[in-house]
Amino acid sequence: QGYEGLVEGGDNIKQANWLSVSNIIQLGGTVIGSARCKAFTTRAGRLRAARNLVEHGITNLCVIGGDGSLTGADIFRSEWGGLLEELVRDGQISEELARENCRLNIVGLVGSIDNDFCGTDMTIGTDSALHRIMEVIDAITTTAQSHQRTFVLEVMGRHCGYLALVSGLASGADWLFIPESPPEDGWEDLMCERLGE
Repeated sequence: QGYEGLVEGGDNIKQANWLSVSNIIQLGGTVIGSARCKAFTTRAGRLRAARNLVEHGITNLCVIGGDGSLTGADIFRSEWGGLLEELVRDGQISEELARENCRLNIVGLVGSIDNDFCGTDMTIGTDSALHRIMEVIDAITTTAQSHQRTFVLEVMGRHCGYLALVSGLASGADWLFIPESPPEDGWEDLMCERLGE
C-alpha cells in the first residue's frame, strides 16, 4: 500500500515470491496498492516507517510515483540517520540494529500518467492510460457516428494536457482543450462552427 504500508507495517510488508506475483502482469502496477499517506508527510509517520523497515532488515527502496512520492522519498533519505538515532534513543531499536541499517538506498522511478517529467521520453503509466483512452474512443466513435451525435470525453492529466493532446490527434478529435493552451475569447462560436461543419 505504498507509504501507508511502510507506516502501518504488519502484513503490509512481506516478501514477494513466485506465487504472490504470478498472473498480475496484465493488472498494472497498482495491483500492489497505491494511496496517498498523510502520516508519511509527518516526521512521526516517517519514524514509524523507519522502524518497520529496520525490523524487516530492508535498506533498499524502489519508489515509483509522482511528485509527492519522490519528494517523500528524498525527505525520508535525508532524515534516515536522524530517524535511526531517535529510535535508538527511545529504545525502539538497538544500537547494533541501527549500525546494520545505517544506509538507506533509494531508487526513484517516475510513475505518472501525466508524462510531464523532464528527462524521460515516457513516464510509467502514460502508455497504459493512452491505450485505455483509445479503447474508449474507439467504442464511442461508432455510437457517435451511428446516432450522429457529438460526444465530449474528459481524460485524466491534472495540469498536463499530454494525454488529451495525443489521444485527440490519434482519434481525429474535432475540438480539444488542454491546460497548457487555454481557449481564446470567442472559442464557443469557433467550436460550434467547427462542429457544424
